[in-house]
Amino acid sequence: MRSQSFPVGDTVYEETLDNGLQVILLPKPGFQQVFCSFTTRYGSIDNCFRTAGESAFRTVPDGVAHFLEHKMFESEQGDVFPAFGRGGASANAFTTFDQTSYLFSCTDNLRPNLELLLDFVQDPYFTDATVAKEKGIIGQEIQMYQDNPDARIFYELLKALYVSHPVRIEVAGSVESIAQITKETLYDCYHTFYHPSNMVVFAAGGFDPVPVMEQIRENQARKRFSPAPVVERHPAEEGDTVRAERVETPLAVSQPRCLIGWKDAPGDVFGSALLTQELATGVAMEAMFGRSSHFFDEAVADGLIDNQFSWEYERAVTYGFSVIGGNTPDPDRLTERVQRQVDEVVEGGIDEADFERCRRKAIGRFVATLDVPSAVARSYISYHLRGAQVFDTVPVLESLDVDQVNERVREHFVPGRRAVSIVHP
Repeated sequence: MRSQSFPVGDTVYEETLDNGLQVILLPKPGFQQVFCSFTTRYGSIDNCFRTAGESAFRTVPDGVAHFLEHKMFESEQGDVFPAFGRGGASANAFTTFDQTSYLFSCTDNLRPNLELLLDFVQDPYFTDATVAKEKGIIGQEIQMYQDNPDARIFYELLKALYVSHPVRIEVAGSVESIAQITKETLYDCYHTFYHPSNMVVFAAGGFDPVPVMEQIRENQARKRFSPAPVVERHPAEEGDTVRAERVETPLAVSQPRCLIGWKDAPGDVFGSALLTQELATGVAMEAMFGRSSHFFDEAVADGLIDNQFSWEYERAVTYGFSVIGGNTPDPDRLTERVQRQVDEVVEGGIDEADFERCRRKAIGRFVATLDVPSAVARSYISYHLRGAQVFDTVPVLESLDVDQVNERVREHFVPGRRAVSIVHP
């Protein structure tokens, strides 16, 4: 077990087991809570792939990764959730575009809860009957999100931004796509993407790393796994233009909502370059549209936006996009004001004082998350799967200068890569 200490005061312990499983432990002395996750590099965008020996790529129905997440909690003995409850743990799971994670938090009984997490994720149980039942449950979830303005406006924006990249497909799939899923589909994708060599166990909080690592070693040594499959994901093909510049959706809302988004230029970004790009973009967007920006003050004073207005930026290996917006009585005027702000910054750059304030704010916000095991765990794993080290956040932010951030603004906010999504009453 190797260890690495970081300037923020944390020490991380890592080990790759014989079966390929990566184990990362972040003890936090003095903490009571422990947060553990078991994550696979498998998300909704992994719908087309092939393994060694296959000449052609195969496409599975949209929503399989999310469907698997639901079904993994059901064992031959029944639902796993009550067992976590008896151990005093709160368990959950989530699926994103590029990962699926199973997790729990507890303040006691770490050993039995960790054993349960490792065992149920590595013991799939699917039948025709349980798969059919789950289609109805997930179908209702999909229908619920169709009526949710936040979900609809976001996914409609992605569908407008992206022509072919699977990030434009909703994580849960559609009622039609999940109808095609069978237990054979689930087992096939499970054995392809849930091999230990494609997975990471992470724990953060109040524990001694030596016995925890030993427990994970012993648990994995008791199990037998087939050789690690060699998986090739279909290359994400995406051009430099959007599918639609503007999309509108009528829903039962009291006032319109508007999101303006830009997608990054085609091309993969990985590791430290990804982290730097994400942090530079975040500083830029906070300076341009954050709550302490001139834009925010003026737009609120004009009644154009309210306190729900926000920005976000997501960068994964094969895609990246920014989103700006919220409630507004006039989507067209908000779009024009946002674009005007972008044009002014592209032309004249971000003020150095604004840059410095937002850079320091980003550092402070990151340091604050280090005292929340669940927050640092999710950030650590998300960056780890993308080849980056989350504890490089402060050094990268400290090394950023205003010229780098202004260059990032110019390369990201390109008119041909912009789309607008509107939900109106």
